Amino acid sequence: MKRRQILIGAAGAALVSMAPLGRLSGLARAEAMPIHADDRILGAAEAPITMIEYSSLTCPHCAAFHRETLPQIKEKWIAEGKVRLVYRHYPLDGLALRAAALGNCIQGKRFFAFIDLLFKNQQKWSRAQDPLKILSQYARLAGLNQEQVDACTTDQAAMDKILLGTQEGRTVYGVKSTPTFIVNGEKLGGAFPIEEFESVFRKILPDA
Repeated sequence: MKRRQILIGAAGAALVSMAPLGRLSGLARAEAMPIHADDRILGAAEAPITMIEYSSLTCPHCAAFHRETLPQIKEKWIAEGKVRLVYRHYPLDGLALRAAALGNCIQGKRFFAFIDLLFKNQQKWSRAQDPLKILSQYARLAGLNQEQVDACTTDQAAMDKILLGTQEGRTVYGVKSTPTFIVNGEKLGGAFPIEEFESVFRKILPDA
C-alpha cells in the first residue's frame, strides 16, 4: 500500500501542471485529450468526437450505461465513424481493481466483450461469496487459462498502473465519481440516457 501511495503521489505532482481543458473548445478540446498507447478504444481513430469513459466494474450506474445506452451509441454513432469511445478503468474498490487488472490481460475485441459480460452480470459476481472464482470463469471464456488468471489478479504493478490512471482522471479531468465521460473536453457525470449524449454529440456535429 505504501508503494502504491508513493506512485499515486508522484503521478499527481506530474499531472497537476497540465493545462486544464476547461479553457478550450470544440475540436481543440479533443486534440488536448491525449490517447495512451494502452487505451482500449471502440471506433475509428479519425472520428470527430472522442468520448473518454471512466468506469468502475462494480458501479451499478456504469453497468446501466453499458446495458442500456452504450449499445445505442455503438449502433448510431460509433459504427458510423462519428464517435470513438476510450474506456478507462476507475475502480472504486479492491474488487473492481482486481477485475480491471484481469480485464487488461484480455486483448483485442475480446476485451470489450469481457467488460460487457462483467457489467451484464455485475450483481452475480460482485456479490458472490467468492467473486474471483466467477471472474476466473468469465476470463477463461475469454481465452485465459487459470495460471494467467491468477497472475493477472495478483499483478501489483498492473494494479498500480490502473491507480495511476485514476489519479490522472481526477487531476486532469476532475473525475470524482463513476461513470464520468469526457466528450471532446466536456465532462458529463452520470449514466445519462441516449438523448443526453446525442444532445452533446449534435453540438459538435450539428448535421449528424
